Amino acid sequence: MIITLLALTAVVAAIRGLWSPCGLSMLSALNPIAERARGHRFWVTALWYLAGGLVGGAVLGGALAGGAALVGLASWPAAVTWSLAIAAAATALASDVRLGGWQLPDHPRQVDERWLTTYRRWIYAGGFGVQIGAGFATYVMTAGVYLLAALAVLSGAPSMAFASGVLFGAVRGSTIVLAGWAQTPDRLTRLMARVDVLTGASVALAVGAELVVGAGAAWALAGPAAGVGAAVLLAAVTAYATRAGRRAVATS
Repeated sequence: MIITLLALTAVVAAIRGLWSPCGLSMLSALNPIAERARGHRFWVTALWYLAGGLVGGAVLGGALAGGAALVGLASWPAAVTWSLAIAAAATALASDVRLGGWQLPDHPRQVDERWLTTYRRWIYAGGFGVQIGAGFATYVMTAGVYLLAALAVLSGAPSMAFASGVLFGAVRGSTIVLAGWAQTPDRLTRLMARVDVLTGASVALAVGAELVVGAGAAWALAGPAAGVGAAVLLAAVTAYATRAGRRAVATS
């Protein structure tokens, strides 16, 4: 169960990161058009970026593995692990739906685009990838990144925690492949427009993953009935927060 929930959280959190200011700027700055203007082949730049994402994910995974090792030494009961996982999922969900206007820190930092004109390709592409793959070095677009860290540490398995970080970095870095479709200015404009249209869907995906994690942890803790109950409760909270947010926007 923990492997499944960790993998789901890592993949969804990484996908949601595409909509960060950094993720969008990477699509607009590292694409076939821009790389041709710099005298580079896009696919080589993309490979450097992906490699950087893997390194950043490995850095994240290494930190999480250290925490997991400490939890493993604690050897506490599985009930404690799953109870904390439920709490972490509920906290992440509350943050992403802005329950009561509250959210976890989003670390509003972008990569430095001056690197594009200052450094060689392997430095700017790989360096951007490292920062984005590390999860917390730039904008945190979903509390799923925090949930990933919590689940990885709670697993008590260093190898699993490390792998989850690498998976996050790999997915985060591979999003640059989308830019490969933008071979012309018109295609780049359409790509950015399509990504923008899917913003709401990406938020819903992140929230849905957190709901699944909460329900799955409740299931592991107390059985199917608890899992279904947790899913219903978390879904109700999500719906309430969403409606409250819409009312606040409508009256502002």
